[in-house]
Amino acid sequence: MIDDATAYGEGIANEVEKTLKAANIKVLPREKGTDKTTDWKAVLTKLRGRKPDAVFYGGMDATGGPLLKQGRELGMKAVFAFGDGACTDEMTKLAGPAAVGLLCSQAGLPPQAASKKFLDGYKRRFNVDPILYAPFTYDGANLLIEAMKKADSADPKKYLPELAKISYEGATGRIEFDQKGDRKDAEMTIFTMKGGKIEPIAIIKGGKTTPTPSSSRALSKGFIASARTAPAGAVCVSARLAPAWIPSCSSW
Repeated sequence: MIDDATAYGEGIANEVEKTLKAANIKVLPREKGTDKTTDWKAVLTKLRGRKPDAVFYGGMDATGGPLLKQGRELGMKAVFAFGDGACTDEMTKLAGPAAVGLLCSQAGLPPQAASKKFLDGYKRRFNVDPILYAPFTYDGANLLIEAMKKADSADPKKYLPELAKISYEGATGRIEFDQKGDRKDAEMTIFTMKGGKIEPIAIIKGGKTTPTPSSSRALSKGFIASARTAPAGAVCVSARLAPAWIPSCSSW
């Protein structure tokens, strides 16, 4: 486990560590850098001697890319996994060929998993495929509109209570909120780097992992296992307490 000592980086690493320990997975002592660290060789040399099966980094792509690149240069064979801050196409520019095969996670569905109606309409309107959060932005606007209609008012004091109890079928599926205001049964998508771009390989919802069509080959090799339970020696890739379990990794 490595983090960049920021509220985000340390926070996400803490949650991943908590989840791993709850699954009785051995977690090695935490290593730290900063949000400006680009020379990770001392940290990685220490880690290499401990022979971890996987390394999780809590931080952004600007520091995660050099971390991954230098890890491979030092001959580390461990799986390198990241949260959403380093789940970007920039990783291939920062880490070079070392970025191939990294694992990372982002909240929500990948754009291509949105409804056909939304995908077709977006393509018709803009003549390009939707970007990452386009389906959620679309749903967010429509949720506000629907809540205002139900309240017959644009006054937040009147429509927000309607929004809290809404049940709406949007581009990203059925949308309802819990008592904290979070979406019920929210999805988490696991990505890998392939061909210079992050590609979705699995979607996690309600404790179940569903492979994306493009990931069938990786899954057939046992790359991703069920997220319902954590098998012995599993690795957690998490962005806010949503685990994806990858077998054959016993320590971090």
